[in-house]
Amino acid sequence: MKNIILRTSGLLVLIVFVVSSCGSTREVLTVSEEEKIAFKQQEGDTIQISSDETEYEIIIIEPGFNFWLQSIAKPEGYYSQSFLENRNHLYVIEWNQRVLQPQRYSPNLYELQIDYQHQIDYGYEVNYKLYNYFIYFQRKYKQRLGPFIPRI
Repeated sequence: MKNIILRTSGLLVLIVFVVSSCGSTREVLTVSEEEKIAFKQQEGDTIQISSDETEYEIIIIEPGFNFWLQSIAKPEGYYSQSFLENRNHLYVIEWNQRVLQPQRYSPNLYELQIDYQHQIDYGYEVNYKLYNYFIYFQRKYKQRLGPFIPRI
């Protein structure tokens, strides 16, 4: 009889733990007024990202991104290059998977695959701006490209 009672109470504890942990992991993404202004921009910003040391470049055409990058994003040097490379690697994998699933993810958001190879050193500037584009994109379009909450 004691065994049954312990198992039952153990089950109840487990259920309570699971329910309470599910509710606590959900975080609400707050967007500042300045960020909302950047998201509402209609004029097309074109940012060309290239590195003097490498022959790689990225072109981002997204209204409001340049304003957001200059006024809201963490400044260059805030993150280490290895941090940026690791996050970009994860984000690119998820992005490319979504491009290949237009029936599940909006083809208007995920139009083209990104050719980013983790073993190539693209330089700090390319990684910095690509990372910040992923943060901007996730915050603006309320997407989640990985296990990390897109914070500034």
